[in-house]
Amino acid sequence: MTYKRKEVIGDCTLYLGDCMDILPTLGKVDAVVTDPPYGIGEAAGKNGSRSNLAIAKDYGNHRWDDKPAEDAIALCVDVAKQCVVFGGNYYSLPPTSCWLVWDKENGANDFADCELAWTNLPIAVRRIRYMWNGMLRANGEKRGDHPTQKPIGVMRWCVDFTTGTVCDPFMGSGTTGVACVQLGRKFIGIEISEEYFEIACSRIRQAYNQPDLFRNQDKPDDPTQVSWL
Repeated sequence: MTYKRKEVIGDCTLYLGDCMDILPTLGKVDAVVTDPPYGIGEAAGKNGSRSNLAIAKDYGNHRWDDKPAEDAIALCVDVAKQCVVFGGNYYSLPPTSCWLVWDKENGANDFADCELAWTNLPIAVRRIRYMWNGMLRANGEKRGDHPTQKPIGVMRWCVDFTTGTVCDPFMGSGTTGVACVQLGRKFIGIEISEEYFEIACSRIRQAYNQPDLFRNQDKPDDPTQVSWL
């Protein structure tokens, strides 16, 4: 097996392991929607120094954002019919007619005003305004599961530009998966960190316990199956 653990929760299949090992076994996928490492050191304790209205959570000092995951993103583009890649401006990707622009409305601080997602979608540039500044967050959405966590609302917006099953090879705390659950979409998530894999599983289970958020499906009778290597 190419993974350490596999868990199926409703229409979500989650793998604990390296996406470079797992992606080639999946064949062609309908869509990749992902937020990979940008290679700018956000995992190296930088979050603790940010000038927010509230004290930033200390996620520790890690190395997973030391460099972009060039080979993995090239593989994503190869296996996916549709791609949405946050931080695409840090990668060697082909020219595109469609960047997805997230305006964070975050005021004066050392965060970027916007984040960019490269796509291969045949549409024009699109923008969403969604506040994500310390404790000032659109819809009062919770954060704190991951140092580079994206809002569910933003990932729902991104997923809605695609069709079919969505794969996130850098699942992190599972935000793309939660967005897919809420939209009634099938999801495949891959995460190399056991800590974040557990968080993603918990968040996706919780999303299935809120059927009022679903668009196209009901809560499954028995949403969880587990297999271990």
